[in-house]
Amino acid sequence: MRALKAGDKARQASRRAVSRIRNFSFVSLRDLLVASGPTIILVTAAIVAAYLLVDPAPPRQVRLATGQENSAYEAFGAQYAKALQKDEIRVTLLPTFGSQDNLERLRRGEADIAFVQSGSTAEAQANKLGLESLGSLFTEPVWLFLREGVKTSSLTGLRGLRINLGPEGTGVPNLFRQVLAVNGVEPDELTISALGNTPATVELLAGRIDGLVFSSAPEAPLIQMLLQTPGIRLFNFSQAEAYTRRLPFLTHVTLPRGIVDLGRDIPAQDYHLIAPTATLVAREDLHPALIDLFVKAAGEIHGGAGWFQQQGQFPSPKFTEIPVADEAAKYYRDGPPFLQRYMRFWLANLFERLWVVVVALAALVIPLSKIVPPLYVWRVRSRVYRWYGELRAVEQAWEAVLEDQREIVRNDLLKRLDEIEEQVNHVSVPLAYADGLYGLRGHINIVRQRLQATSMAGGSLPE
Repeated sequence: MRALKAGDKARQASRRAVSRIRNFSFVSLRDLLVASGPTIILVTAAIVAAYLLVDPAPPRQVRLATGQENSAYEAFGAQYAKALQKDEIRVTLLPTFGSQDNLERLRRGEADIAFVQSGSTAEAQANKLGLESLGSLFTEPVWLFLREGVKTSSLTGLRGLRINLGPEGTGVPNLFRQVLAVNGVEPDELTISALGNTPATVELLAGRIDGLVFSSAPEAPLIQMLLQTPGIRLFNFSQAEAYTRRLPFLTHVTLPRGIVDLGRDIPAQDYHLIAPTATLVAREDLHPALIDLFVKAAGEIHGGAGWFQQQGQFPSPKFTEIPVADEAAKYYRDGPPFLQRYMRFWLANLFERLWVVVVALAALVIPLSKIVPPLYVWRVRSRVYRWYGELRAVEQAWEAVLEDQREIVRNDLLKRLDEIEEQVNHVSVPLAYADGLYGLRGHINIVRQRLQATSMAGGSLPE
């Protein structure tokens, strides 16, 4: 009976011992983490750097320089702010005098993007200032409004009259001086004032000036008002086509009869006008994702038919002397980025930026993946190999002792072998490397046998 119980206990102990194999692993997570730790840190740092520095997230705020009060630039600026608000981009509108003022603000870094009239700057100057065009938006006819009593059909008839050209920062004074020059009229032959649009309109209606010049889209409230104001007439540029030949940044547009009010037949005839184009100009460091958003908004705001344009004519990469940004040119050619056609802006931008992270990850992981496995193998095997040094030290100690003194140190060395074996029994390695551990234990037994065999053979180690 006792023998049966002892046998059961032995079998249970054996099953428990065998079941412990479940506690062994094929991979040492600790060694794997230590071996791959530097690689993980390096890859993580590269990913963060690529995400933040190589392709940073677009800012959530942008400054747009517009124009004077009650101008088309001011009105369109508000529409851009509303359009970009849908994508959580805050557009801060900066009122200015106009094109020249806007260029100066871009140069000083006070604005990120601005409305600029064609003819305001040359390509070389734009490159020097670090400016890029996002495309032309609409035509800005030159509107010359005169008192009804001023009877002239030619700009030469303006000599001696009081004409307001607006503040120098608007760009209109420089533009109209070029127009006067091709007519042989010097600016000092006129009495020129530099009032803003609104006060100049008041002066014209009061009869204190003879005329004023605007260059604006017809949507501007003052343009709409003056076109319908009795006693004020619009100058007809009957030689408009000739102006476009002499000044290439101008185009010939026609204000159709009745376009303002068909019922009242305003205007009562077709008017020929000369027109530069309004251009969206940005600093060259504007984030590419914001360029896409502004060009997209431009299509929504300016893409329809108007008084001087056909459906889809604007926005356009044409009609601008400032080089078009690569990102904007790509948008005009291919349309919006693929992901932005199906996702919200920020989600699409996140996935687009992740491509940079993937490239950085691949550039590091591929070469580093060849380093981590050997390093892991070395760490695991080093747990076994280090005991070979201890084992070799025992052999060297035995060989260094004289034959007549070996009986004295044998027991100490055998005891040291027992200590080494005891510690080796507690070494844990993955099952894939267990052969090295069992090999070490076998070598310990070999050394022990050699020490014991020396005593039986008369003191010499067998070969």
